[in-house]
Amino acid sequence: MTIRGFLLGKFLPPHAGHLFMCRTAQALCDELTVLVCTLDREPIDGRLRHAWMKQLLPGARVIHFDQDVPQEPADHPDFWEIWRNICLDAHPEPVDAVFGSEPYVMRLAQELGARPVVIDPERLAFPVSGTAIRENPYAHWNMVPGPVRSHYQKRIVLTGAESTGKSTLARQLARHFDTLHVPEYGRTYDAFRTGEWTAGSFAEIEAGHSAMREALAPEAGPILIEDTDELSTRVWETALNGTVPTRARPSRLADLYLVLATDLPWRDDGTRYMAETAFREQFQSSLISELSTAGVAWQEIRGLGDARLAAAVCAINSAFPAFAATNEKPASQPAGFRSGIS
Repeated sequence: MTIRGFLLGKFLPPHAGHLFMCRTAQALCDELTVLVCTLDREPIDGRLRHAWMKQLLPGARVIHFDQDVPQEPADHPDFWEIWRNICLDAHPEPVDAVFGSEPYVMRLAQELGARPVVIDPERLAFPVSGTAIRENPYAHWNMVPGPVRSHYQKRIVLTGAESTGKSTLARQLARHFDTLHVPEYGRTYDAFRTGEWTAGSFAEIEAGHSAMREALAPEAGPILIEDTDELSTRVWETALNGTVPTRARPSRLADLYLVLATDLPWRDDGTRYMAETAFREQFQSSLISELSTAGVAWQEIRGLGDARLAAAVCAINSAFPAFAATNEKPASQPAGFRSGIS
């Protein structure tokens, strides 16, 4: 005999407690249906929440319900009849068990002629709520599932001319903030390139960087460090190929760009292009112009060694005070740094 289970929720956003409840329900039935109930006025798009739950529960039937209906019994005298019909439309087959962590499970199960199964109503396994995560996701990051993280994650891109310490600083910042960093894909692409540079080469670099970012984001902390990005690649295309990119800029750009100044000594590792000072400075100028055109927030970072790291940490903490409040390793204010928000 097939045991059919049913549960519903807002999942605003989905968190570890929701997954615990859903996976417990899956273990107690053969087929689980999850109804994701959303309203247009809620702070996170319902379609996004539905997509998250489908990704998080591949073995369940996940259905989206987005009609504006009564949310509490006091809202309408026919509240339970309305919701019984909603559930029966979503699950026309007989329901054997209704799962959840709230008291309404008892009445909903009665309406559906099913057995109520209440799971951890005191939130002992995962003491978190959607409200707490919405108010401060960084304080509850370990409760935020991978697919949901990019919704709250802040992206920090390190950019600048060659030999300005981007790769070194990316590793240092990842260690400092206990997160991951996206390596520079263009450098690897160049090392294994077999033909001449073309506009298509830079489109491939952008795609490669984006793919690595998407793979790393679910595993990273509240901030994700990137060693260059698509905007940097656009400037490289003009510098190396002499062409102006015709492809559109990405619809979602990083939250903060740290432009590393050319105040470090030039080091030729055999793979670099900017041995001439004029080339470096022109690239730097073009890069800042690109950032300004794109309308992103950026700050120029200067200093040698630990001072460069301290300036970058301070810039990040200043840009994202909610994150800084949960960061255990604040940096002291360094000597001034140049910034711009276009």
